[in-house]
Amino acid sequence: MFSTRNSRPAAWTAAAVLVLGPLAVACGDGGDGGSGPATSPPTTAATPESPTDGAEPADPAAAEQQIKKNWTAFFDPAVPADEKVKLLENGEALRPVLTAFAKDKNAARASAEVTGVQFTSATRATVTYNLMVDGNTALPDAKGTAVLEGGTWKVSQQALCALVELSSNAGAVPGC
Repeated sequence: MFSTRNSRPAAWTAAAVLVLGPLAVACGDGGDGGSGPATSPPTTAATPESPTDGAEPADPAAAEQQIKKNWTAFFDPAVPADEKVKLLENGEALRPVLTAFAKDKNAARASAEVTGVQFTSATRATVTYNLMVDGNTALPDAKGTAVLEGGTWKVSQQALCALVELSSNAGAVPGC
């Protein structure tokens, strides 16, 4: 068995390479000038949002269940990219990222396990999750945001972009 202190840098590297490596290939500028939707710079994945109005969805238990289900499915390598588009905020704009994940054999080794959901408003929640590689926790207690879009709780574009930022090789990603 290995020490958590010594394995953490290796785990971050493994997570970035295995999960985000396909982004470097599929989502470079591609000469289009990065003409994805305009967004503000993403916050770090480790900083949860502060509650702004203290409101929760009308049915917090059902919303939490949907968030956990959709977040897990989004990071499930067996789920086709077309389905993941529906689980990601602005999914159509980020389809090239999802398509790259679907084609990369290393991404098939990664998944996510949701460990907590905290609502910051009726339409946003902070999601705590473990990024797994081959069933082992590679990135524990990561934070991301779920958003309610079109009646469905989705992985936020901001959460995906924060993961992209972990990889120094990713370069410019349209939409991030």
